[in-house]
Amino acid sequence: MGGLRQGRRGLRVRTGTSHWKCLLCALLRPLDRPRVPLTADSSPLLSLLRKETKVHSYVCLCPQTLKMRVWIVFLLCLAGHAMAAPTEEEPIVEELVTEEPVVEEPEVGVNPVQIEIGEFDEAIDAAEEEEEEVTTENPCLNYNCKKGKVCEVDESNTPMCVCQDPSTCPTAEGEFEHVCGSDNKTFDTACHFFATKCSLEGTKKGHKLHLDYIGSCKYIEPCMDTELGEFPLRMRDWLKNVLVTLYERDEDNNLLNEKQKLRVKKIFENEKRLQAGAHSLDLLAHDFEKNYNMYIFPVHWQFGQLDQHPVDGYLTHTELSPLRAPLIPMEHCTTRFFEQCDADNDKYIGLEEWAACFGIKEQDVDNDLIV
Repeated sequence: MGGLRQGRRGLRVRTGTSHWKCLLCALLRPLDRPRVPLTADSSPLLSLLRKETKVHSYVCLCPQTLKMRVWIVFLLCLAGHAMAAPTEEEPIVEELVTEEPVVEEPEVGVNPVQIEIGEFDEAIDAAEEEEEEVTTENPCLNYNCKKGKVCEVDESNTPMCVCQDPSTCPTAEGEFEHVCGSDNKTFDTACHFFATKCSLEGTKKGHKLHLDYIGSCKYIEPCMDTELGEFPLRMRDWLKNVLVTLYERDEDNNLLNEKQKLRVKKIFENEKRLQAGAHSLDLLAHDFEKNYNMYIFPVHWQFGQLDQHPVDGYLTHTELSPLRAPLIPMEHCTTRFFEQCDADNDKYIGLEEWAACFGIKEQDVDNDLIV
């Protein structure tokens, strides 16, 4: 591989190493000197080169231009700088080793769903305790008081009903909320009236005070005897028409129960029924005699609707209020009519007394019709 080769331009170094040694030798030779014999006084680098290439006489370097030599020097400097630069070590990335959670196997024969439910049980217990605390803190939640009274608790946290302060009642939104008491005094709302009545409990004035009618107090004409006889005619017809209207509208509203629907259905489908309208007193009296049976159930139904506090077969003045209070401004004989119904003047109206006021015969009075 190694040795000298004669060429047209002189000797050329031919080695098995690389050509960079030839280039280096050319660079070290003076630019203005052609070929010189190699002596012992030559530079150490040339001596080293001679040993490497085993050249003993002349080394003929490839002629290069100055420009080429400068470029070669520049490239060698860059190569030397790159070789001398410290190499950056690649960062060692440590792999995070995550430990898999150890799942304890349930014992043989144990339902996995029932394991470790202590926290769940504690949550349930806490919720129950909280509910008990709410119940304890609010004993009035399910404690009902009658109109005019509110629930309060005593020192032992026991609920009790006390009279409501009228100043705590909501303000009336309009005159339509006004009510008139039996003392001919107008109250802003029913709440104000019942709160005032409660504060008068135990007194003669409080015993006589009742809600007379809806609306502001006004002059009510006295009811004559002839007018009093006409009042039941209109009331019977009105009760019948109310039931028929409820039946027509009671599809899914549960306005009537099933037993009531069966009885009203017979009235509704009866072709002889007198349709609702402004009828004369003579026509109303004639229809009552001709279709008497149509009026029996409506009279019983109205008694059952009023007898609610409590359900004892008797109507008090308070229980009559939902019916009489709206009627008085329209029917001036209302008060006298219900006073007459209390035949024994005991402040209670029984079913027999009620039925007699509406012209129902004694033999047709039946508690079973109050369904």
